[in-house]
Amino acid sequence: MLLQDLNRVRQIGVIAARHGFGEWLERAGLWRQLGRREKVEVSPEAQRASTARRFRMLLNDLGPTFVKLGQILSTRADLLPAEYIEELATLQDNVEPVPVEDVYTQIRGSLGREVDELFKQIDPQPLAAASIAQVHRAVTMEGEEVVVKVQRPGIAEQIDSDLVVLRSLARLLEAVVEETGIYSPTGIIDEFDRAIHEELDFVHEASNIRSFLENNRNRPYMKIPRVYDGLSSRTVLTMEFVRGVKISQAELSPEDRREVAGHILDASFRQLFEDGLFHGDPHPGNLLVLEGNRLALLDFGVVGRLSRAMQETLVMLALAVALKDSDSVARILYRVGVPDARANLVGFRDDIEGLLGRHLPMTLGQVDARSLMRELLDLAVKYRIRIPKEYALLSRASVSTEGMLRSLYPELNILEVAMPYAKELLADRYDPSQLQGGLMRTLLRFQSLAQDLPTQLSQILLDLESGKFSVTVRAEQFDKLNDNLRSAAIVMFMGLCACGLIVGAFISFAQTPWHYHGLPVLGLLGIILSAAIFGAVFTWYLFGRSFGKVRVSRWLTKKRPSHRKG
Repeated sequence: MLLQDLNRVRQIGVIAARHGFGEWLERAGLWRQLGRREKVEVSPEAQRASTARRFRMLLNDLGPTFVKLGQILSTRADLLPAEYIEELATLQDNVEPVPVEDVYTQIRGSLGREVDELFKQIDPQPLAAASIAQVHRAVTMEGEEVVVKVQRPGIAEQIDSDLVVLRSLARLLEAVVEETGIYSPTGIIDEFDRAIHEELDFVHEASNIRSFLENNRNRPYMKIPRVYDGLSSRTVLTMEFVRGVKISQAELSPEDRREVAGHILDASFRQLFEDGLFHGDPHPGNLLVLEGNRLALLDFGVVGRLSRAMQETLVMLALAVALKDSDSVARILYRVGVPDARANLVGFRDDIEGLLGRHLPMTLGQVDARSLMRELLDLAVKYRIRIPKEYALLSRASVSTEGMLRSLYPELNILEVAMPYAKELLADRYDPSQLQGGLMRTLLRFQSLAQDLPTQLSQILLDLESGKFSVTVRAEQFDKLNDNLRSAAIVMFMGLCACGLIVGAFISFAQTPWHYHGLPVLGLLGIILSAAIFGAVFTWYLFGRSFGKVRVSRWLTKKRPSHRKG
């Protein structure tokens, strides 16, 4: 770690201590390693706040990279408990705009030409300024109104530097907090690394916009801005300027509200069940109302993709929830997820049954979908089932969409609009006239299973009869025990070698005639080799194993009872 990284760690440590996380730093030995002895007082506001709120305040004070970390985590209800997600959803970028001269420098360096050769005019006042980029209105040389999204100079390097620090802190956190959920701190940082670098790549966002433009070409009520490829690059994105009003600020009559709500719902279901590509962050700031009650979507940095199998799973899950079939809900979630260990499916089903009983006592139109989905994800985390990120992103998008619909037109019957899409998808799945339909695929799989099953059963019976049948059992504890035994054997062997060299060295001191200027060469050589072996074993035992399967807590901390997040 570089000197500037160590200084950043010290700064993070002080801010974390002010927000009440100093105990973790002390247990990790961070203060001792950084040479800091004085105690940092916890701020009065942090003393009154919950752990989730203190975490949000900490990220806000640490700067743009950490604010962006919180914003990305707020879309991943599968990574953190609900109270953390709710707190992180309130994080806002509070950054000063980049001077327009720096914007010009970034455009010139990215597009390879002078700004006045690319644009007839650029408004020096930004429309919006965020931690990663800021947006300016402009006019092309052909006279077309556009918006130019320009990445803040040096932000990619700053994020990469902060990621080095975040990974180091994540390893320390794993050392002192034994139970960190189904995702480890380093796993969360890896997810953030992937997501933030996708968002930093404007070529990726431009590709998303083109996909949405193609999907919505025949939907007259939806407007997607066009990308200007010749004026775009990895750090500059030029798009068509869309003149409209944010949906939260639009003044609409009751009839207009009903029409706009219907457009939002129709667009959402078509994205899910026709396109397989949906907007991952449809909050009111990213949705404009245009003339004629048309809609425009903005900001395509975060999108989700659903395969045909995922679409079918969504329909089946929705039907299972509607029918209060807790067994089917549990099995569907278990099948689409990735169990971190062997899950208690009976307990999972019983908890889901209680959850559905609380949320579905009346008609589905009165269901609080936000709480229902949040608690379903919390149950999955409780039973250590990793729900794929696409479903978690969909959950967040659905909650945002539902909030807009309730505020626009609470009387809208969501089921009435949704049912035709579900029927169409199910009809396609069980339509035998389509060779590529779901029913035909199911029949082919069943036929293959019926053909292979007798042969496989016969093979198993023959193996049992001849004594060749074997069962391989793998368990995490056995793997750890095997690693520990292997390590102990290596240490013992190297120790015996070193002891043998020491004994030989002492014998050579007394008996060997081979001396050089009065020094027993063989004896000294044996001592040096034994010391080298001891040093190598000691170094490997402390450092080499700590970043493998054996936790770094073996050498940073003494054995302590497990600590859970507050």
